[in-house]
Amino acid sequence: MFLLAGETRAQDYAAQRARLVAEVEATYAETASSTGLAAMSPRVRAALGKVERHRLVPPEHRSLAYRNHPLPIGLDQTISQPYIVALSADLIAPQARDVVLEVGTGSGYQAAVLAEIVHQVYSIELLDSLAVSAAKNLKELHYRNIEIRTGDGYRGWPEKAPFDAIVVTAAAPQVPEALVAQLKPGGRMVIPVGAAGGAQDLLLITRHADGSIERKSVLPVRFVPLVPGK
Repeated sequence: MFLLAGETRAQDYAAQRARLVAEVEATYAETASSTGLAAMSPRVRAALGKVERHRLVPPEHRSLAYRNHPLPIGLDQTISQPYIVALSADLIAPQARDVVLEVGTGSGYQAAVLAEIVHQVYSIELLDSLAVSAAKNLKELHYRNIEIRTGDGYRGWPEKAPFDAIVVTAAAPQVPEALVAQLKPGGRMVIPVGAAGGAQDLLLITRHADGSIERKSVLPVRFVPLVPGK
């Protein structure tokens, strides 16, 4: 039986995703003492194995799409390391009916992973060209539960709030109060906090039912800065 070229490439990409999932699972085990997560949840593992990352990176980087590291996507922005994408998804403890806000659409990869797991993803991107490109690519991948808009991530998306969870994909110097306010009671937010080019921590923020806020440092990380809108 002969396979067409497109079928061969699809099988090759599927094999690369399987290897990536194994690499990310190994990284979970290595970082378990810091994160408290020794393995991916089944739903996050399935999402990571399904999302076609090669279709969400620039063509010149497709051969590197399933390496477990960030990749440039233009305009001084990056597509996040798959391990961090998976970890961020697991840290918010997503449920099937959740509505999640993503701050920093970038290429749309994090949004796609979340969309495999939750009911609805709203995503904000400051740079209009990235927002347009991500929306186009995600539509071609048949994601109907992702809505993207251009805007200031520091302000969140109050018209769609409150959210069950928020995932921020760029580093802020401090946790934006507007985002905390848009979390439901019991909601969780994952956000890198720290100076651009300096020490940053991936934080897990939990808004408890009584209104109190819990902050937990998960891992040292390095993200591009979360730039405020004008």
